[in-house]
Amino acid sequence: MEKLNLEKIKESKSIEELLHFGIINIDKPSGPTSFSVSDFVRKSLGLNKTSHLGTLDPMVSGVLPVLLGRACRLNEYLMHRNKTYVGVMRLHKEISENELKRVIDKFIGKIMQLPPKKSRVKRAIREREIISFKILEIEAKDVLFETEVQAGTYIRKLCDDMGKEMGGAHMLELRRTNASIFSEKGLISLYELEKVISEHEKGNSKPLRDIIIPAEIVAEILPIVNIKKQVLKKVLSGSPIFNSFLENDKEIKNIQEGDKICVYTKDIFVGCYNFIGKKEIVAVPEFVFN
Repeated sequence: MEKLNLEKIKESKSIEELLHFGIINIDKPSGPTSFSVSDFVRKSLGLNKTSHLGTLDPMVSGVLPVLLGRACRLNEYLMHRNKTYVGVMRLHKEISENELKRVIDKFIGKIMQLPPKKSRVKRAIREREIISFKILEIEAKDVLFETEVQAGTYIRKLCDDMGKEMGGAHMLELRRTNASIFSEKGLISLYELEKVISEHEKGNSKPLRDIIIPAEIVAEILPIVNIKKQVLKKVLSGSPIFNSFLENDKEIKNIQEGDKICVYTKDIFVGCYNFIGKKEIVAVPEFVFN
C-alpha cells in the first residue's frame, strides 16, 4: 500500500463521518483538567463520547489530541508512545552548567520513578525511560529545558529527583510539544474551536473539516496489511484474518507475534488486529470499524 494519504481520506468523507471517527489536536490551556477539555469538546460537538491521549496536569499546557466518537477505540494504539515537553526548572541554588549537566546525565536512560502523591495512578515505583533532557537556556536559577520521555513519566517528579542531587529544584512551567505522532503543528485553541463550531452551525463546515484529523492516522504507527476485497464482508462480521485473505503475504514478513497491525482493503480502513502469525490464522480482531 502507498503511504497513507490523509487529505484524500478526508476529502472522501462527510463532516458527520469525520466527527464520528476523527481526532482534534487541542492546545490545552493552563488551568482546566485534561478530562474537562475532552468533555468540553464532546458537549460542543454534540458527541456521545470523546477521550484524550495522555493526561496533562491542570497547570500544564500544550498538545492534547482528543479522539472523537469511535476513534476512542484507538486510544491504546496511539497513547502509549513517547512524549516531548519544554519547561522551566528552578534550581534552589546556583550551580555551574557543568555540574547541572553531570546531574542530568545520571537521569538519561532507564530510571525508577515513584509517581507523585497527587497522581491518579497507584503509587508504586516503576521503570521509565528518559530519552533526552537538553538545556536550552540558563538564566540565574531558571533552566529552560526540552525533554523526550517514555509515556507515563512525571516531569515534575523528574525535576524534583534531579534537585535532590544538586541542592534542590522544582518544575516552574511545562508545556507538551509532542504526544505520540501529534505535534504543535495544527494545534487549535478552545477559543478557535468555538469559532469553527459556530461557523459549522451556520452551515459553513469547512473550518471544522480543516481541523479534524481522520482517525486512519493510526496507520502511520501500525504496519498495514491488505486483504482481498471479496473477504471484506466476512472480516467486518468479526472473522480473523486467514492467510488466504491476504492480498500480498510479503506484507507480514517482518511482523512479529503480538504486534498490532492495521488492516485495509484497497484504501478502506477495516480495523486494528493482533498479529498471531500462525500458518492459517494471521491475526485476530481487536477493533473492527464496521
